[in-house]
Amino acid sequence: MTRPNRLQSLHELMAEMEAGHISSLEATEDMLQRMEAWQPHINAFIRMDGEAAIKAAKAADTARAKGDKRPLLGAPLAHKDMFMRVGERSSGGSALLGDLVGEDTATVVARLNAAGAIETGRLNMSEFAAGPTGHNAHYGHARNPWNPDHITGGSSSGSGASVAAGVVYGALGSDTGGSIRLPAIMCGLFGLKPTYGAVSRYGAMPRAWSLDTVGPLTRSATDAAMMYSAIAGHDPKDPTTSRREIPDWQGLIDKPLKGLRIAHAMGKPFGPVDPETHEAHMAALKVFEGLGCEFLEVTLPDCAPLYSAADAISKSEAATLHGRWMRERPDDYATHVYSRTEAGFAIPATVYLEAQAARGQVLRDFCDQVFAKADALLLPSITMPVPSIAETDEGQPGAIQTMVAGITRATRPFNYLGLPGLATPLGVSTKGLPLSCQLISRPFQERTLLSLGHGYEQAVDHIGAAPPLPN
Repeated sequence: MTRPNRLQSLHELMAEMEAGHISSLEATEDMLQRMEAWQPHINAFIRMDGEAAIKAAKAADTARAKGDKRPLLGAPLAHKDMFMRVGERSSGGSALLGDLVGEDTATVVARLNAAGAIETGRLNMSEFAAGPTGHNAHYGHARNPWNPDHITGGSSSGSGASVAAGVVYGALGSDTGGSIRLPAIMCGLFGLKPTYGAVSRYGAMPRAWSLDTVGPLTRSATDAAMMYSAIAGHDPKDPTTSRREIPDWQGLIDKPLKGLRIAHAMGKPFGPVDPETHEAHMAALKVFEGLGCEFLEVTLPDCAPLYSAADAISKSEAATLHGRWMRERPDDYATHVYSRTEAGFAIPATVYLEAQAARGQVLRDFCDQVFAKADALLLPSITMPVPSIAETDEGQPGAIQTMVAGITRATRPFNYLGLPGLATPLGVSTKGLPLSCQLISRPFQERTLLSLGHGYEQAVDHIGAAPPLPN
């Protein structure tokens, strides 16, 4: 792909700030101008906080002048509106949470703040993180910057749209069945779904507590490493978090690629793949081979049972979380959100418990079969071209089944396994919409994935391509 325009990356911005070539105030003002221009076309924000962002940018510049060396000092970011901040409202993309004021700040937000980042607003999302398309009946649908008639992917819809449009330098999302990876791949970004337990969920609105993960959406793998390094690590407020040490961001992208083995699944484990997507995958494997990686084919275990187990867990836990609200305020839910969540009440407890009890052994068997031979697995993120908003509207017959089963078929199994995944952009299709893959590895091998992503972005010319502003 030839790039008429290229968006600056987060790590490039931080280098320019450190060198004194640009201030945080200048970068933030530029982002706010882009935000005003893009928002009518992509509806990425639920709330824009320009005045607070300018104040924070000035404070960051003052701190830098005094010698502050924090890694994200003055970086303009924004996040999915599902993270608590003390004394502030977070909507969760819903009509129910509009008056809910945070009593504490989410750990991931607090850690980014501690690293010096600033926020420009709160990003749109699927209601209660319950949809893979970005539809939202309360705040309006987020729209894809590459073509606003198409979906962004969800549920981190505003995160994908805002970063792809160059409105912010990075954003947090959450991933229960693909909700970081789907917006990343549909908007042409890197999206890191960490290993379950690598990043704290404290203060993040839950969808399904035993599947949820939090991670970054960025324009480069290096940027994803910067944000992941800032947010990952043990949190006493979230007892599910690992105590493993997390390298700094440079240490997350420095793994030598020569000799790494990348597997491609034989056959079509998730069904027929769009021909352009398949061609993009083959081209990506050639890029990795050129970087010294070895390519092999493997037979994946049947992923359909993994999808079904994850679906049963997700619906059961969501129904548990929403039971009282669904009884008392059913009309405040969008139809598709209510119906998807209501299905959890019909799942027998034995099905839920069997799915949970099997997870450890299923993970061991999967890793023994796939990662005994390979360091990473390259797979489709979605098997179809990026759908339009009209095609996935809840009013269309069968749209709910299309939204969930079709779009999340290749992502949801890895939430059940708890494995890390990196959505990786592979350019754009002949219709001008992003193409992508996902890289999967063993638990806590984010360094492998980010190093592969970093090597790939150095070898191709389409990373950071800027979508044209619609007329």
